[in-house]
Amino acid sequence: MMKRLRIWMIVGFLLVGLPFLADEAIATQKENTPVEKKGNAPIPKEKAPAATRTVIPPSVLNIAKENTYPNSTQDLPYLQPSEFAQSLIDTSKIKIENPELIHMLNESAVGKAPFSFGYRATIYLGHWALNYQSSETAPNWEYQKINTNFFDNRANLTPHPIHYVQEMQKLVRGGLTAKIPSSPDVQKMMLIKAAEKTNLPLAFETIIGGATKKDQVYNIPARRLGYLNAYASAINEKGKVTYGEVYVILKGSKRSLLIKNITSQGIGAWIPVQDHLSFNFNASEQPR
Repeated sequence: MMKRLRIWMIVGFLLVGLPFLADEAIATQKENTPVEKKGNAPIPKEKAPAATRTVIPPSVLNIAKENTYPNSTQDLPYLQPSEFAQSLIDTSKIKIENPELIHMLNESAVGKAPFSFGYRATIYLGHWALNYQSSETAPNWEYQKINTNFFDNRANLTPHPIHYVQEMQKLVRGGLTAKIPSSPDVQKMMLIKAAEKTNLPLAFETIIGGATKKDQVYNIPARRLGYLNAYASAINEKGKVTYGEVYVILKGSKRSLLIKNITSQGIGAWIPVQDHLSFNFNASEQPR
């Protein structure tokens, strides 16, 4: 009777344990068997675009020292993935650049259990904006008119000098050109790309303080009206953002990222240039 009981126990163990052994054996065989890579070859990582200084026209002046409102810098340094986060990112076929997603992965950890044979789990991290690819970056030096200095010199026979004085504090806002999921994350990625490509101080909001002055002189001819217009500058950034559902796959001691339901969407944005104004001087016989 005891012998028969032992036999049933052995048979029961084999019935329960063999599926896991078979799965692991098949998985190991697949992993160790060379596979001819065609369409699923690893995607080479793109190199970050080298910063190229945008050519600033003579009409655009830097007012950082003169600005009575100190704008805080909006530099968004590249978030370095942790060793664990990088090991996960390297398993993804889709490029991951979202600083918020990288931050989440940096704060995550999965311990290696000594007895993880046959262990499997899928963890859903949510729907994320994964990366942004820039297709066009162009400056608009006269993005928004922020001030006009005026002097009537029609009664004088000699030229009259005029220079820029900001009459009141002005807030200049940029933003995305359309509603899009995960807007804050997309804005951060677009700001990083635009700053890399232009090497200009960029922010989605910038302020020109009241009474800000610039010493450069513009002469109004005799018997003329003089207008000195000041414009805030901005960068028009266009490209494509890629979205997807992010899963962490745990299989035994192995960990990987799986991206499902991948979609792409075109997007544009206006990003003001901090502390840079474009000046346009005009003299006329009649009021404008």
